[in-house]
Amino acid sequence: MNRRTFLAASATSLSFPAISKSLVKKLRVGVIGHTGRGNFGHGLDTVWMGLPETDIVAVADAHEGGLANAKKKLKVENGFADYRKMLTTAKPDIVAVCPRHADQHHDMVLAAIEAGAKGVYIEKPFVRTPAEADSLIAACKKHGAKIAVAHRNRYHPMLKVIDKFMADGKLGKLLEIRGRGKGDRRGGAEDLWVLGSHVLNLIHYFGGAPRNCSARLFQNGKPVTDADVKPGNEGLGPLAGNELHARYEMSRGGVAYFDSIANDGTKNFGFGLHLIGSKGILALRNDRHPLVHWLPGNPFAPTPEARPWIPFTTAGINKKQPNLKMIDDLVHHVTAARDLVSAIRDNREPLCNVHEGAMTVEMICGVFESHRQGGRAVAIPLKERGNALAKL
Repeated sequence: MNRRTFLAASATSLSFPAISKSLVKKLRVGVIGHTGRGNFGHGLDTVWMGLPETDIVAVADAHEGGLANAKKKLKVENGFADYRKMLTTAKPDIVAVCPRHADQHHDMVLAAIEAGAKGVYIEKPFVRTPAEADSLIAACKKHGAKIAVAHRNRYHPMLKVIDKFMADGKLGKLLEIRGRGKGDRRGGAEDLWVLGSHVLNLIHYFGGAPRNCSARLFQNGKPVTDADVKPGNEGLGPLAGNELHARYEMSRGGVAYFDSIANDGTKNFGFGLHLIGSKGILALRNDRHPLVHWLPGNPFAPTPEARPWIPFTTAGINKKQPNLKMIDDLVHHVTAARDLVSAIRDNREPLCNVHEGAMTVEMICGVFESHRQGGRAVAIPLKERGNALAKL
C-alpha cells in the first residue's frame, strides 16, 4: 500500500484518545511559514488545530498573500509579516518553524527560544551546519527550551518492536546497516540533506552515535571539485554531487552505509534502510505502510525456493496493523506534537530532540569534510563546524 492509499484508508479508523480539555491549561502555539521560501512544510502548521492540548494564537508569513491564506486556513486572527514581532507580541509557548528552506531555520528557532518559547517543532533538515546546531543546543540549555525535529519515523511504534526483536536474537548478529535516499532527480548531496536526513536519524537510533565518516562525492561519475560547488536548492548552503557513497563506524559496533545516486531507477523503493543480520534482513521503507518487512534466513545463502518479504507490524510478523489511526497520527505529526507537549510538561527531552537533530547534521556534513580530505575517515564530532564544500 502506498502512502496516498494508506492515508485514504486510515481516515475511517477510530479516533485517538485525547487528553480532556479540563485537565490542563492549553499551550499557545505560534506558526512561522514563508510562502515561496519553503511555505509551511508538510503539515507542521495544521497539526495543532486538532490537539485539545494546544491553541494556535498567531501566524507569521513575510508574503502578504500567503499570510492571508494562512490566517484563513489556521482560523486565526493574529497575523504578522515579521515573525520576530509575532514572537514578542503573541508570546507563544510552542513555535512551529515550518519552512522547508533550511537557511531560515537557525535564526527562527533562536528567536523563538530567546522570546520565551518553551518548545519548538521544526521541519527538516534541522540546520545547515554543526555550528548552527551548537548555537541552538546552547540556547536550549540557557533558556530551558525543547526542540523537536520532524523526523516522523523516529516516533514510530515499530522502533521499539524492532528493538525487542533484535534483543531476542531473532535478527542474529547485526552485520551492517544499509541506507539509501530516494534516488530521484535530487540524488546525491541534495538527497542526502532533504531525504537522507530521515534515514541517518534512524541509522543513529539503531547503531548508536557514529564514531567517524568516510565518503566520496561524484558529479556525473567524476569526483566533485570546487568547480562543481553551487548554492543548493531550498537554502541548503554549498552543494555538489549527484552521487555519493558514505560509510560510518558506529558506536554499538559494526558499520552503516548511506548511498544516493540521481535517477537510480528504483522508483523510490530504496528510500529507507536495511538492518542486515545473520538470520535475516529487516527493511524499513520510509513513507510506506507497513514501514517494516522481514526477510528470514541467512542473507548470503542461496536457496532453491523464493523468499518473499513478509510484512511486519506492531501486531507481529505477517499480521495486519491493528490500529491504523495510530499510524495516521504519526504521518500527520500528531504523535510528535503530543510528544513535544508532554516533554514540556514533564521537563524531559522530546524523542527526536535537538541532540538527535544535531547528530544528523554532523553525519551529513561529515560526508562533505571526508570528501574534502580525499575520502579519509573524519572523526565525529567534526572539527570542521561549517560546510566543508565551501573550502574545496
